[in-house]
Amino acid sequence: MSGRSNTVYLSLGGNLGDPAASMGAALRILDADQGTDVVAVSSLYRTPPWGKLDQPDFLNAAAGLSTTLSPRALLDLCLDAERRLKRVREERWGPRLIDIDILVFGERVIHETGLEVPHPRMLERAFVLAPLAEIAPTLVVGGRSVTGRLGDVDISGIERLPSGQQWWLAQSA
Repeated sequence: MSGRSNTVYLSLGGNLGDPAASMGAALRILDADQGTDVVAVSSLYRTPPWGKLDQPDFLNAAAGLSTTLSPRALLDLCLDAERRLKRVREERWGPRLIDIDILVFGERVIHETGLEVPHPRMLERAFVLAPLAEIAPTLVVGGRSVTGRLGDVDISGIERLPSGQQWWLAQSA
């Protein structure tokens, strides 16, 4: 642990099984870690597939965390949560039970194998920007606010669901 707390934003998504339950379970796993607190979670968003179009719609959300973990330790925690939830990586942009991406880690710019922050494609993806703008509208990435960036991308087909921001706290049966 680095000792100093950092504000981190994550993107979560999935389109197989019960994605809301998987994302909620992932957030609870992250929140249970002694070095990480989930401090904000967006509503759920139904979004069309991106990259590979012949698959079901996705559910997406964004989360804000406060963490004392290093970027690599947080990535390991996210990957462990995916594994615990039975994520299988078969094809790029293909169907998945759960996907967790680190979007922003404080003010840091990181270019390491398997970890790039800010996330290199976040500014072109409405399914990332719409939920992120809900919880961090004034967050500046690449010199502009997330809300301003959202105005630059195609948001057609994206639907904010009436889940509210506490959906992730519910344990599934």
